[in-house]
Amino acid sequence: MNQIKLTECPRDAMQGLHDFVPTNVKAAYINLLLQCGFDTIDFGSFVSPKAIPQMQDTAAVLDKLNMSSTQSKLLAIIANYRGAEDAVQHEQITYLGFPFSISETFQKRNTNSTIAESFDGVKKIQELAVQKGKTLLVYLSMGFGNPYGDKWNTDLVLNWAEKLSAEGIKDIALADTIGMASPQQIREVYPALTGNFTDVNFGIHLHSTPTTWREKVEAAYQSGCTHFDTAVKGYGGCPMAADDLTGNIATENVLAYLAEQGVSTGIDMEKFSEAMAYSGRIFG
Repeated sequence: MNQIKLTECPRDAMQGLHDFVPTNVKAAYINLLLQCGFDTIDFGSFVSPKAIPQMQDTAAVLDKLNMSSTQSKLLAIIANYRGAEDAVQHEQITYLGFPFSISETFQKRNTNSTIAESFDGVKKIQELAVQKGKTLLVYLSMGFGNPYGDKWNTDLVLNWAEKLSAEGIKDIALADTIGMASPQQIREVYPALTGNFTDVNFGIHLHSTPTTWREKVEAAYQSGCTHFDTAVKGYGGCPMAADDLTGNIATENVLAYLAEQGVSTGIDMEKFSEAMAYSGRIFG
C-alpha cells in the first residue's frame, strides 16, 4: 500500500462552535498541528461570516501561521467563486476545498445553490485554481446517502466523479457528511472509484458516532484508502447537517489503528500530544 496521508481538520472541528475562538488561540493551535507531520491542514474557510461566524477571521489566522518549518500543506474551504477569489490571493494555501453535494436538498442547504449551479461554479473555480497555481479538491458530500429522500446509488457517485475528472479535477474526497456510511457501502463505493478513475487521488472524509469509527476506518483501509481526513478528539462535523453525536473521525484513533496494522504515518507523536493538550483550550 502507498504511504498513508492524513489531513487534520481543525476548521471542521471548530466551525460549529457557538463561542468564538480568539484568533490567537486558533493560530497557536494550528501552528502546533503544523509541526506534527500531517500531509495537509484544513485550517479555515472563505465563506459568508453569516453562514459560519467562527471562520470570519481565516485571513487573520493565516497571517499568524508559521509555514517556514513545516512540510504540511494548507487547505481552505470555499463555497462559491467569490470565496475562491479570496483564497487564491494567499500564497500559503495549496488546496481549495469545495463541498459538492450529490444531494440536491443538501447542496441548497449548504451552499444555497442547486447541483447544476454548483457544478457550473466548480468549473469556473477550477479554471481560476489552475490560473493561480492552486489545486481544487472537491468533496463529494452525501457520498453514502442522505436523509432527505434524494436519489443515491453507487452509479450516481461514479457519474459525478466522472464529470469532475473530465473537468481536470484530480483530487476528490468522498464525504460521509452525516455519518451514515456502512462498512459494506465503503467497501463497495471506494474501490469502484479508484478502479474506474486511476488518475484521480481519492481521499475519504468520514463522520461517525464514537462507537462506529473503527469499522468505517477499517473498511476504508482494507479497500485501499491511503488518504484520511481526521480531527483531534473527533470534534466537529457539518453544522448544516444534524446530529450532535456525529463528529469527525478522531485522529488519535486512526493513528492507533494504523499503528496496529504496522503502518508508519510519520506523525511526530510528541508534537501531536502537545496539540492534543492545547485542544482543550478550544473545545473544553
